[in-house]
Amino acid sequence: MYIPLENRGLIKIEGPDARDYLQGLVSQDMSRVTATQAVYSAFLTPQGKFLFDFFCFELGGALMLDCEADRRSDFFKRLNLYKLRSKVTLTDVTETYRIYAILDDADQLGLGHERGTCAPFGGGVAYVDPRLSTMGLRVTLPQGDTALTDAGKRLGKFEDYEFTRIDQGLPDGARDMAVDKALLLENGFEELDGVSFTKGCFMGQELTARTRYRGLVKKRLLPIAIDGPAPAPGTPIEVDGREVGEMRSVIGDIGLALLRLDTLEDGISFTIGETTLTPNIPDWVVLQDQGKPTGAD
Repeated sequence: MYIPLENRGLIKIEGPDARDYLQGLVSQDMSRVTATQAVYSAFLTPQGKFLFDFFCFELGGALMLDCEADRRSDFFKRLNLYKLRSKVTLTDVTETYRIYAILDDADQLGLGHERGTCAPFGGGVAYVDPRLSTMGLRVTLPQGDTALTDAGKRLGKFEDYEFTRIDQGLPDGARDMAVDKALLLENGFEELDGVSFTKGCFMGQELTARTRYRGLVKKRLLPIAIDGPAPAPGTPIEVDGREVGEMRSVIGDIGLALLRLDTLEDGISFTIGETTLTPNIPDWVVLQDQGKPTGAD
């Protein structure tokens, strides 16, 4: 199935300084982005708190940022603030392209299973999800391009994508990461290959590195099973009057919650009214007290 991601926008960055311009701003190493490699990354405050996450790939020699549609204007303005004398041009091309997810085996388009592997497809690009290859593919095509139906794909529902994303414990921008508050490593960015610790300085790098090397990750975003009425996103999770977490995205009988690590024990569950919440730690997650994350897949 191919699933239109109407909640995504697209910003185009072109010019001779495009990579160097982004390199000092974002968490991932932009030198990795090529015609055959896409990446996942984030844009932070100078203090190291989350502002935006995005996918970056190359199309027609330009860098394309797949970001939250509802917040793309703010992202665009903030990127513009740092242009200074850089020879780059930024364009919002959301209305020119459409973004899709394909949950099928990536091998069906010949891309294999390596995260971020990218190739031309139709008039656009297809790439293996840079976070987890088990999330399948992301595809960007010009409006009206029929490459997906020509390849025998059928239209799927956004709910199918959401269920898979939440079941695997993946955050979705400001829906799951509090703006100007969330830390990357609380949300799995190291294991999801969304931050580079070897590229050198970037905005917010100091706090991100300190959090990693000093063992300061105290919370993690994790999937949870929901038995009972689903709590609304933002609902506090308490144990004996102490807040130990907060609900994030919910779909059906599963959701995401930001939970304190010191509350997680084998078989632990939490109760909100008539609802029982049971955390699940995906295979790709490496909790800090279990050793330093070394990547997924």
